[in-house]
Amino acid sequence: MTTRREFVSHAALSAVALSTASRALAADPSSSAAFLDRARTLLDKAPLIDSHNDLPSMFIELNGGDVSKFDLGVRQPTLCADVPALREGRVGVQYWSIFVESATQNTHVSLHEALREFDVALRIIASNKDFEQARTADDIERIRKAGRIACLMGVEGGHMIENSPAALRIFHALGARYMTLTHWDNIDWADAATDRSEHLGLTDLGTKLVREMNRLGMFVDLSHVSADTMRDALRATRAPVIFSHSSAFAINPHPRNVPDDVLALVRDNGGVVHVNFIREFVARDGLAWTQKRDDKQRELHARGMDDAAIKKALENWEASTLTQPTIGDVADHIDHIRKVAGIDHIGIGADYYDVKEASMVPGLANVTRYPYLFAELLKRGYSDEDVMKIAGRNHLRAMRGMEKIAAELQRTESPLITEPATAV
Repeated sequence: MTTRREFVSHAALSAVALSTASRALAADPSSSAAFLDRARTLLDKAPLIDSHNDLPSMFIELNGGDVSKFDLGVRQPTLCADVPALREGRVGVQYWSIFVESATQNTHVSLHEALREFDVALRIIASNKDFEQARTADDIERIRKAGRIACLMGVEGGHMIENSPAALRIFHALGARYMTLTHWDNIDWADAATDRSEHLGLTDLGTKLVREMNRLGMFVDLSHVSADTMRDALRATRAPVIFSHSSAFAINPHPRNVPDDVLALVRDNGGVVHVNFIREFVARDGLAWTQKRDDKQRELHARGMDDAAIKKALENWEASTLTQPTIGDVADHIDHIRKVAGIDHIGIGADYYDVKEASMVPGLANVTRYPYLFAELLKRGYSDEDVMKIAGRNHLRAMRGMEKIAAELQRTESPLITEPATAV
């Protein structure tokens, strides 16, 4: 690690002392500018890895997946990412999300739509000289040395494989390097965080699929899954896991966030929790606000309003009700994960999915803003090495561990083959 500064042990620094130091440093504009410059330099070295961005879905929603409609080499204000913005934000490695609504699992189009998302993501990567697809940690380092942005893909929801380990293997062959076990709804083999408990975690098939992901060399992603599913998956896995876009439950008790006992298991597993920037998962009142929002939506629907009117009324209500979190609140989530799991188990998964600034934490509205979060961490006393670990080196370490285990398992285990009655 380069330019490491010596600091008092983080374990010995109280949260009060860190907060006081941060406020004092923030009061000095020249110090703030220096921290921002330092953050940018460190992110260039790390490299900065973001584990979740929904640009492929935006292309499908805006123009049916025609990637030629936008030149990502220039700023695109209607998209959640473009090359100049990624460069300004010091993003060196980006996971593009393969996303299909979980409700499609009951209509048997999940796999079809997933392939459409893969197609768009692959064409985005191939059509931009600044991008190159990476499949391994070595690829990431090689692509970064060449000055390009390394691109990977993550599948946001196990419903897309339609219970088929064969589909899982095809996704891996296309370049997926993680799969989120569920999205918003339960699936046949795992419970989601935002649905009623049905399986109390993983089913037998779910355990087998986790182990097949280990064999393939694909991260098991536990964002969106229930706490019971988190615990079952951590018992089943042989390789490090990730949370691609989640934060600390102790700071915001939203079911999308990670409880302390699971953070401790992630520490023992060698995995990484990638902190999210969506305001309702960061704000301390985010869960209560989400519940009130659902009640408001039901109230508007009961009035007989049409969809457009409900959407407009709901947007106005949202803008006026949620407590505005800050960059400091995101840093508080990082502080807490560090306290429970340790500095080696934190990453970044911002979850940029549209261009509505109200969706994200103020100050982190778009992909240019990552350095400001890391400047805040430097103000709080995080060392240069700490910053580079969080930015991407923790993810690379976990990825190399996952790849090593996959190589060993591929020598000793055969692919998972389900019985015809089990597969869809």
